[in-house]
Amino acid sequence: MVTLYSKIRDEIQSLFLGDTAEEDIRPIHFLKDGNLPEWLTPEQRNWLDETGFDPKSGGRALLPGEKGIAAILAAVNGEGTDDPLLAGGLSAALPKGAYSFADKPDDAECAALAWALGHYAFRQYKTDEGKQPRRLQLPDGVDAEYITNIAAGVWLGRQLINTPSNDLGPVELESAVRDVAAYFDAECSAIVGDDLLEENLPLIHAVGRASPRAPRLIELRWGDASAPKITLVGKGICFDTGGLNLKPGNAMDLMKKDMGGSAAALALAAMIMGAGLPVRLRLLIAAAENSVSGNAFRPGDILKSRAGLNIEIGNTDAEGRLVLADALAVADEESPDHIFSLATLTGSARIALGPDLPPVYSTDTGVAETISKVGTEIGDPSWPMPLWAPYDKMIKSKLGDINNIAATPFAGSIIAALFLKRFIKSAKHYTHFDIYGWVPKTLPGKPAGGEPQCARAIFHYLKGAYSDNERTDREA
Repeated sequence: MVTLYSKIRDEIQSLFLGDTAEEDIRPIHFLKDGNLPEWLTPEQRNWLDETGFDPKSGGRALLPGEKGIAAILAAVNGEGTDDPLLAGGLSAALPKGAYSFADKPDDAECAALAWALGHYAFRQYKTDEGKQPRRLQLPDGVDAEYITNIAAGVWLGRQLINTPSNDLGPVELESAVRDVAAYFDAECSAIVGDDLLEENLPLIHAVGRASPRAPRLIELRWGDASAPKITLVGKGICFDTGGLNLKPGNAMDLMKKDMGGSAAALALAAMIMGAGLPVRLRLLIAAAENSVSGNAFRPGDILKSRAGLNIEIGNTDAEGRLVLADALAVADEESPDHIFSLATLTGSARIALGPDLPPVYSTDTGVAETISKVGTEIGDPSWPMPLWAPYDKMIKSKLGDINNIAATPFAGSIIAALFLKRFIKSAKHYTHFDIYGWVPKTLPGKPAGGEPQCARAIFHYLKGAYSDNERTDREA
């Protein structure tokens, strides 16, 4: 059976040429010094003059030859050319065919990954054939399986976020998790509908009960039970109307992406399992649809959480932190080494840092700083922000233990992170990412649309923190 994840892996693997050389491979020359290469023919120089190519501009040029395109020049100096995923702009724009890097990039692995990331396109609802593949001959020393593993996680996350909510609700999100679990022989289960009440998950139930599509807590487990415990928690709100605090129409345009945190968490889980990291992985996704009906939860309600805290509902549109509260309480009960939560949680994060730079909060500032540093190096950035304790008083409730929103418009992302932190008692480290999950305008290696932000950065952090010498071969 061909599933979404295996289909994605197959498509990515087809982007890389085998060891056998092909005559029509077109070399890509990176111009790092702002000068044209000396080997250009007079005819090629004239062509570049006529077309206005400037080697200092950061642009690219196709060189004509006897059989069509002879080579590609890509200037890597100029505005934006320090982007680690610059090569991703080439795979998205060049004509179909086979290519190679004539000059090995400074980071060949990152360049090859960028090529695969830039080739992604969401075509699920298109009836035409779409663009033909731009295939790459991998530089020496670059592991095709490793690149495929990372790229497949990102492609999967993008595909899920881009899929409209009529075709991706809680049950479809569960199916996507089960698909990945089956590929890696992981365990997968779900607590669905009214069973959430029986299992003491009242907040997930409350947020999702107004929808005809039942809410659920989806769980995946993988790895040696004695290995360090890494738990990922993702917000899976498959569509957010705002509930009874209904959003205006234009604010609902992108609410299919409100499950972006779960997509990023699943993408990260696939990377971890694909690389065989020696960890005990646990993935928890709180999946629900925040809808409007007669049984929707209301502003002013007081809801008891799994952790025992009574939460006053100041606004039903702050539902993501509610489902995460129950999921985090479940995660914390095992006292894992790390809990990472990923969520499209606040507009305040976008106001502060924009769509491309998610804030990261951690009980260990060293973890946040390391992930931010490695993320910048690989083109998956984040920015450390403080869990500023004095702001915690802003969500005190007069009637309950805590309110789900503050009375002030200030520091919304910090306050949301502080809300979540209240449900962490036993984990050694807790780190939260307030992602946007979307690329508004195409960037190198990042087509406009859904993006599982921070998944690659967290993976690289974990890969560095936990030796990958025990990497397993799934086919063994």
